[in-house]
Amino acid sequence: MIGTLYGLGVGPGDPELLTVKAYRKLKESPVIAYPKKRKGSKSYAHKIVDVYLTPGEKEMLGLVFPMTKDPAILEREWSNTVELVWEKLKLGKDVAFVTEGDPLLYSTFIHMMNLMKERYPEVHIQTVPGISSINGAASRLGIALAEGDDHVAIIPANDDYEAMKNAIEAHDCVIFIKVAKVIDLMLRVLRDLDLLNKASVVTKVTSDEEIIWNIHELDRAELEYLTLMVVRK
Repeated sequence: MIGTLYGLGVGPGDPELLTVKAYRKLKESPVIAYPKKRKGSKSYAHKIVDVYLTPGEKEMLGLVFPMTKDPAILEREWSNTVELVWEKLKLGKDVAFVTEGDPLLYSTFIHMMNLMKERYPEVHIQTVPGISSINGAASRLGIALAEGDDHVAIIPANDDYEAMKNAIEAHDCVIFIKVAKVIDLMLRVLRDLDLLNKASVVTKVTSDEEIIWNIHELDRAELEYLTLMVVRK
């Protein structure tokens, strides 16, 4: 028997936002796979589930995902990662891959799932949906993302001024993820549209490291990767 690969969405940061089903799969699976930082510190997803795991209770499988666009490095590292997971699955062990947010929304698990299907189509794969940082931000900020016939967009922020401007103009609400590296450009867009007061920025939402920023104090700010912006007109 080949083990099942589970993609577990473990929520935006608060361990209490783990679903009952994700918790059950976490406890039932003998192997917990998680994104591992090269320096050895715990990943964000690992920290979320850590409160539910007793040391030594599970076989912990740390997987390194390189932050690069070099295709040769990506192919090599991803190949190695899939093989590490397959080594456990072929022994009949279920593997729960934990990912912050939802496993099918801008998640590392998506590429893992696709490569596993391509190489080992016999592997059964299941996902358990999780609460995304988008939902977490709406709750913490007290912002209704949509009602009635409102149009909502989720957009990875980039340095294309016109694209970012058009996205805001075309939708009632836009959630910009990966906003940290282009925060100054985003603030310029908002000022030009006279919508600065319609925007909110939050880092590591719902976690014990959460920061809800004052939008007027963000010029040239150094923001962490897990930062998003909500623009609600």
